[in-house]
Amino acid sequence: MKRRLFLQQSSLLGASFFLAKNLRAFGSNSHADTDPYFNMFQAPSTGNRPFVRWWWNGNKVNKSELRRELMLLKEAGIGGVEINPISFPKRTDDLGIPSLKWLSPEWIDMVQYAANESKKIGLTADLIVGSGWPFGSEDLKEEETAQVVLVHCESIEGPTRYAVRPYHIFNMIDPAVTDKNPLRNPEILSVKLVKDPMESMTEVIDYTDRISADKIEIDVPPGNYVLYVLVKFKAFASVINGAPGAAGSILNHMDKQTVTRYLDRMSTRMQDQIGPLKDYVRALFTDSMELEGCNWCDDFAVEFERRRGYDLMPYLPFILFKVGRLGAVVDENYGAKKSKELSELLSRVRFDYEFTKACLLKERFTDTYVNWCRSLGVKSRAQAYGRGFFPLESSLEYDIPEGESWTTNYLRHKLGEEMSDEDYRRGRGYTMIDKYVSSAAHLKGKRLVSCEEMTNTYLVFNTQLELLKLGSDQSALSGITHSVWHGFNYSPLEAPFPGWIQYGSFYNERNNWWPYFKYLNDYKARLSSQLQQGDYYADMAILPANYDLWTENGVQTDPFPEKLNVPYTSLLWEAISKNGGNADYITEIILQNSTVEKGKLCYGKRRYSVLFLPGIKRMSPAAMSRLVEFVIAGGRVIAIETLPQQSLGLQDYIKKDEEVRQLLKRLQSYPDRFITVKKPQDNNFMDWYRLLMRRYQLPHYLTLDQPDRYVMQMRYIRDDGSECYFIQNAHRLNSTTINISFQAPEIKKQTCWLWDLDSGKRFLVKLDKDNSLLLDLGPTDAYLFVFDQHRVGDIWQPLSTTGNNTLDLSSQWNVELLHKQEGSSKQILLSRLVDFKDDERLMWFSGTAIYRRSFSWPTGDNVLLNLGRVAGVSEVFVNGKSLGVKWYGRRIHNLIGSLKQGDNQIEIRITTTMGNYMKTLKDNENAQYWVNRKGREQEMQSMGLIGPVTLYTS
Repeated sequence: MKRRLFLQQSSLLGASFFLAKNLRAFGSNSHADTDPYFNMFQAPSTGNRPFVRWWWNGNKVNKSELRRELMLLKEAGIGGVEINPISFPKRTDDLGIPSLKWLSPEWIDMVQYAANESKKIGLTADLIVGSGWPFGSEDLKEEETAQVVLVHCESIEGPTRYAVRPYHIFNMIDPAVTDKNPLRNPEILSVKLVKDPMESMTEVIDYTDRISADKIEIDVPPGNYVLYVLVKFKAFASVINGAPGAAGSILNHMDKQTVTRYLDRMSTRMQDQIGPLKDYVRALFTDSMELEGCNWCDDFAVEFERRRGYDLMPYLPFILFKVGRLGAVVDENYGAKKSKELSELLSRVRFDYEFTKACLLKERFTDTYVNWCRSLGVKSRAQAYGRGFFPLESSLEYDIPEGESWTTNYLRHKLGEEMSDEDYRRGRGYTMIDKYVSSAAHLKGKRLVSCEEMTNTYLVFNTQLELLKLGSDQSALSGITHSVWHGFNYSPLEAPFPGWIQYGSFYNERNNWWPYFKYLNDYKARLSSQLQQGDYYADMAILPANYDLWTENGVQTDPFPEKLNVPYTSLLWEAISKNGGNADYITEIILQNSTVEKGKLCYGKRRYSVLFLPGIKRMSPAAMSRLVEFVIAGGRVIAIETLPQQSLGLQDYIKKDEEVRQLLKRLQSYPDRFITVKKPQDNNFMDWYRLLMRRYQLPHYLTLDQPDRYVMQMRYIRDDGSECYFIQNAHRLNSTTINISFQAPEIKKQTCWLWDLDSGKRFLVKLDKDNSLLLDLGPTDAYLFVFDQHRVGDIWQPLSTTGNNTLDLSSQWNVELLHKQEGSSKQILLSRLVDFKDDERLMWFSGTAIYRRSFSWPTGDNVLLNLGRVAGVSEVFVNGKSLGVKWYGRRIHNLIGSLKQGDNQIEIRITTTMGNYMKTLKDNENAQYWVNRKGREQEMQSMGLIGPVTLYTS
């Protein structure tokens, strides 16, 4: 392990020397023993291998089970664990095992043991801070708990004498959170009456002095009015899925002293017992900042006035929306109807409010957390996003920023089966936040960007390895370089079937595909080994209109914002990738802190020649000035749909608006470099961008003859100048053929190789004179092409999908059904191959189906076997010889050396998913929850060898 760690962290020269001396056992495939990158590819380090989120369900852990599960993970090709205590799952028998309390001596002893055992077998350990999300504990004092300010509006027709009891207001406005806190403590901050419609702030009648413990009583003048009651709640929400000791109230993340006390309490208790945490864990981790709408702290109003220069409180009731769970806006028109002029003024105050909140969260939580980790000598790792945080800047300082990809979400989108232009979420495995997180890493020169991979709260028993690969490849395309699978449940063998399950993709030895899980982990490790050795290439940047969003609609919940003012932000980045280029996201803060050098916008090592402004209406004069400087120096700015003509915030806005307009005029005086375009009417950004790229000669390093909406790519440049190109077909069912030409001038004197992510081998690719290649991409296929200085190797010869002398083997199969869960076996004869879900005899099966038959074949070379469509993991044997395992995409095998003249025996083993079978377990509450939950009933899943199965010569 130490050698591998050295290999990762040492210089390229040192790695080359070490590998040349110690790794010659890998042979001389294309001079592997002199190529440190390829040796990393063949033997990925622990840090390249996927980790797992290891849920300690209910903290009901013991040492023997911890060790058993660590060994399981090691054998499956996992590189590390994130120790993650969490509440015990419902609908599950806990076997009478007691829970350990977070930070108790017994719990700390288990963490020490798990970390030490991980180290012994070559795994890395991380540890989550607290438990569940966002963190807190039962022991917090009220003044340490998260706070929220909400507004209650009520229409009243006067004249009348209106009276209401405070508890009625509190019941009406009770925070809609995931887990209500029984300790929540409300307080009315203000009571104000306004005309409806409301023309200006001068119309506000303040009745705050009428607040009493028993009653609020006011005289309402004649006419239509709206009563605004501003209420603050302390301890308003509880930790979601918190384990004993770390459940209870959510911590106030906007109070530095409170955050410091919480963090120091954890580290002090642990280190007093076991010594420095750096001896046990690589990183301390914090989960996504789902603060349930937390938006206040005791000194917020004071800080606001100090930073923004005016008093927030008169405006606060009127800038708040009606909100629901996670603080999501449910009514943007709540309260009195407002004039256009007043709405504009309040929007400016809203921006100042949201910006101040983000600054406080960064300064008081993010910076405090990062500095705490540094003081302990461990790395900081975090999903630094959520409602109220800067979506990009919050990730800048973390050692390991982390994103999040999904197998599915509440939309039930069909990952790999659609790629909607109408909704950026549909069909995608990555989330928009992945692009923010990875862009932050690129701006700071960080190569380790982790991801909570394929978050699964729905398809638990129906997730295939192929689906995990497909979605995880998409997050890699967004800039992610390391996977943390979601997630591995601590579940002892004696737990009743199916075991202790919070959620996740049932990474468990009881899963049918568990023996093949290592193939996915090896694939991901090989890809990660290269992505972590280079820099993600992007010579263009996109500035999302987040400040407009904050101004008009308030902050959103990441990674799934409930509303976007510019819904095509993600589609724009995708369109660039699908047309052979790439872009980072930046923000106004990044823009202002950039420099302009030789026509490039520069931040750290990043150099951008083009900046896109999608749907931006407002911008600060400082940011506009940087745009002017950039354009004058030769850079290009492309404004889509709108132009920035207003400033941000309330203070001196008339003066600042005029500055913005004057700066816009200066930009418009360079029409060849400040370009305005309309968005596509049909929302087809891929084709729209192709025309835009040609018209304005926008930079790209690949030319694609006919872009495909499912094909995306990225480029990495390694320290020695060699380059990697990763190209994916994201469709689960369809193939595509595309002609690509590698255009980067840096590769002219380099040789193109295919590095096979499945086998760990590499093959020489013969390109045409223009560096082009006709690439045939099967379903879920992904290729890693490398350009380097090596010259000699085996030629890449892709297996043909069709050929001559075709023999159809789609009929007359004897099938043995080995049911994994029931331990039963039975034989059936299939006259024709069929999808199991369409056959009443097979639709509820779960396990391995073994297909057998014989066939006759004359002698001959270059014979291929194509299984056609397969739903599950397949392994093929011909005349008793294994042709290997395939777990995604096309299932084509070369039969060289396996066939004999005359009769031959073929055996095909298909391992299925479990979901269809789980539907039959009507008395198993746990199983029914995951496959037949009301509103989330699972569809019947395809299973088995569907075909057609053909034999042919190539």
